[in-house]
Amino acid sequence: MSDSNRSTTPASDTFRDFITQGWAPRDEVAASEAEVAKFAAARRARLSAAHLGERIVIAAGAPKPRSNDVDYPYRAHTSFTYLTGWGSDTVPGAKLVLEPIEDGHEATLYFREGAGRDTDEFYANSAIGEFWTGPRPSLEQVSTQLAIATKHIDDFEHRRGDLELDTPQLAQELSEMRLVKDEWEIQQLRDAVAATARGFDDIISELDRASAHPRGERIVEGAFHFRARLDGNAVGYDTIAASGAHACILHWVDNDGPVRPGDLILVDAGVEVDSLYTADITRTMPINGTFSDVQRRVYEAVRKAADTAFAIVKPGITFRDVHDTALRSIAESLDAWGLLPMSLEEALQPGNQPHRRYMVHGTSHHLGLDVHDCAQARREMYLDGTVQAGMVFTIEPGLYFQPDDLTVPEEYRGIGVRIEDDILVTEHGAENLSIEIPRTADEVEAWMRRVQS
Repeated sequence: MSDSNRSTTPASDTFRDFITQGWAPRDEVAASEAEVAKFAAARRARLSAAHLGERIVIAAGAPKPRSNDVDYPYRAHTSFTYLTGWGSDTVPGAKLVLEPIEDGHEATLYFREGAGRDTDEFYANSAIGEFWTGPRPSLEQVSTQLAIATKHIDDFEHRRGDLELDTPQLAQELSEMRLVKDEWEIQQLRDAVAATARGFDDIISELDRASAHPRGERIVEGAFHFRARLDGNAVGYDTIAASGAHACILHWVDNDGPVRPGDLILVDAGVEVDSLYTADITRTMPINGTFSDVQRRVYEAVRKAADTAFAIVKPGITFRDVHDTALRSIAESLDAWGLLPMSLEEALQPGNQPHRRYMVHGTSHHLGLDVHDCAQARREMYLDGTVQAGMVFTIEPGLYFQPDDLTVPEEYRGIGVRIEDDILVTEHGAENLSIEIPRTADEVEAWMRRVQS
């Protein structure tokens, strides 16, 4: 990146002498140990036990350029956040080092602490200077907050043989560690779901304004983004605000279409809280507040599939059982409507499955620091793995009748419905963390009347 065509900070000794003087003393902000510290320490201990004698380096990562000297909003690597508990205020470029000792590892967090006023960094360095990017915490503050030793990043030494995130198996191992959430993680996910629920209320409040604008989907997206920034760090992923036939495009994120009364709008959105844990929830709503008969029929079929899948969730089942159960329910509804080209039992055979034409995606994925959490886990630990208490995953069946699909009656074409909830596996069953966000067709209509009144 070249600065040759930009104005620069004066470099004269006179200016340097002037700008480095005349500053009031700063009071060190007292830090206290964060609740997450003991949980992060337990996670590091698990990793340590599996790698005795090996030096492990987990990097937070550097900012990524968006264009020229403009970076994407910074977010630390998921594994770094998991093992340190440092969330949205992580200093870019930080590194966690687990140094082997006789009976395990000693953890140290290396990062660039704030520069003093006796340096020129704070005003002249646009990448990290305080005048440009804000103050950084001190080593002492972070050490107290996270209950971990800290050192300046200049003291970090890379060594040949270090285990890092690009080392084979380490990323997989950390993904598998996150399959079962601890108590603190579950609370973060509850908080993310609660903020997301408020975001859906905000969306309903804006539907009239969205309907009056040719790009009303952007108003829906913006309403949720505003809530995510107020109550959390950001959105956990690009919001899908899919109105009308756009709801049949599974990852519709252009969000530049109209919001027309009489259509449905499918919104897939989640707030990422400051700890970087995210919700992932979908609701499909009638824009004018009332489902038509055919919209209600499709909606309730999807809800039935979600409820049927939820009913089987308990420790000991196989993760893929959730998907198979939801799909059978979808097939049964399509069969009842006469939309399957063969008998139900034939359709359910692995080599057939015509109902997948109308739901090509999977029903569930793990949820946590990543919206698709634990994605690098082995198949036998994830899709074919045994469900355990403490797991959190989505249940999100859908039906999508493309607007040009001649295999279904015209009244179905252009209707897309998905209902997605965040599910916590308990010792004896499961809890729907997002159950307070209305789900049945009747509840959705009443919800919209209440929020818009």
